[in-house]
Amino acid sequence: MPFPDSRPRRMRRTESLRRLARETRVEPADLIYPLFCVTGSGVREPVVSMPGVSRLSVDALAAEAKEIESLGLAGVILFGIPDAKDAQGSGAWDDDGIVQRSIRAIKDATPDLLVIADICLCEYTDHGHCGVFDGHQVLNDETLPLLAKAAVSAARAGADIVAPSDMMDGRVAAIRDALDEEALDQTPILSYAAKYASAFYGPFRDAAESAPASGDRRGYQMDPANEREAMREILSDLEEGADMIMVKPAMPYLDVIRSARDLVDVPLFAYQVSGEYSMLRAAMERGWLDEERGMDESLLSIRRAGADRILTYFAKDYARRVRS
Repeated sequence: MPFPDSRPRRMRRTESLRRLARETRVEPADLIYPLFCVTGSGVREPVVSMPGVSRLSVDALAAEAKEIESLGLAGVILFGIPDAKDAQGSGAWDDDGIVQRSIRAIKDATPDLLVIADICLCEYTDHGHCGVFDGHQVLNDETLPLLAKAAVSAARAGADIVAPSDMMDGRVAAIRDALDEEALDQTPILSYAAKYASAFYGPFRDAAESAPASGDRRGYQMDPANEREAMREILSDLEEGADMIMVKPAMPYLDVIRSARDLVDVPLFAYQVSGEYSMLRAAMERGWLDEERGMDESLLSIRRAGADRILTYFAKDYARRVRS
């Protein structure tokens, strides 16, 4: 057999050639940085299980937002940790609540920075579930008007996008109707359409103080074994009025991201969740993974699978490096 004329290695020989042939890129503008917002003043409290991530008080958000904007990131998504919780999670729609005040503080400091408000009740309920809980199960239909009130409150405070993450059936339609009725019809909905009941949320629940007091969330979040069901969820949310969709987590569900990308032609987000980040960060700190290459490869895998934008705790570190 003659040696082939085609030699793919030619285009791998130097960095300049590899860069020329590169098919997938990750830019800072592809990344969204999650923020944990707390009450108090001057708070910058490290999250032990998420090295490099901190809870921030409202007064600290202005400087944080300015740095994020200067790094060229796509925006931020906000999670609030209130002082008080109750059975319904009423802090989620308090117009003077922690997320609402955080939105206003960020918009005052950086009017053009995109702000996404996560819409869920788990951080605000005393039982830690994502909706009205009767002691045995989360009640789907009773939860919908509460989620709608939370979305309206966040949009009134200035959120550019509302992102329901609760996985209640019909929540997108309920939120869309409520926004439209309140003359907030220009507020887009980013739906966590395929959110799995994952083991990779552990560090987030530490950071947001949102672990269920009893039971778990497998009765409403998706079974990790199911991919076809995720496509049904995505199509349902789009029919109800979602403008964008999300798959969460990201790296354990790259096949779901690819299937979603092949199925629909709307903006597709993926969330590289806390457990993914902490797992990689722990290996990096121990010298088991190269920090830069591990971070790059993890983000490239998500983009290559088809995600347009990535929510990731690596966002600031990645942007600092590529812009230096």
